[in-house]
Amino acid sequence: MSLFNRLLGRPDPGQEQIRPLWHKVVELARDPDWYAGGGVADTVPGRFDAITLVLALVMRRMDGQPELRAPSARLTELFVSDMDGQLRQSGVGDLAMAKRMGKLMSVLAGRMEALEQALAQPDDAELIAMVERNVTLNEGADVAAIAARVRQLAARLAAIGNDDLLAGRIAA
Repeated sequence: MSLFNRLLGRPDPGQEQIRPLWHKVVELARDPDWYAGGGVADTVPGRFDAITLVLALVMRRMDGQPELRAPSARLTELFVSDMDGQLRQSGVGDLAMAKRMGKLMSVLAGRMEALEQALAQPDDAELIAMVERNVTLNEGADVAAIAARVRQLAARLAAIGNDDLLAGRIAA
């Protein structure tokens, strides 16, 4: 998108095409089963953790496919834009924004790497440990159920075509 279009507030057509996928990521992350069923804390940090977890799974699915490189970048831009807006609403000022956004991107990259390693294992032991390290949980959370849910979502994402993925047609 050109600087001129950004200054005029014109939407990026590429971002608009990927927006349904971003909305589906948020919808999947807000599914009550993560919270009531699994024990992800229904707090700002817990909801952020759920969003980055689902987004990391989607980005993992898109990774390594040249035709999904541009949509993946636009999905990341939507994540950044949404998180920027959320942080500003919570009172984070311009001076601290760059540092906060850098940290958020680092968290996302770390989740993607941790998920890749954990999902490569045949059992859920490493995936359970990854969830315990990276997700804000309620006391008594069913971490094994969350890990199983992560593995199931990764399998659902792997089973759908690129067109369905980009359109956000991911079964709940």
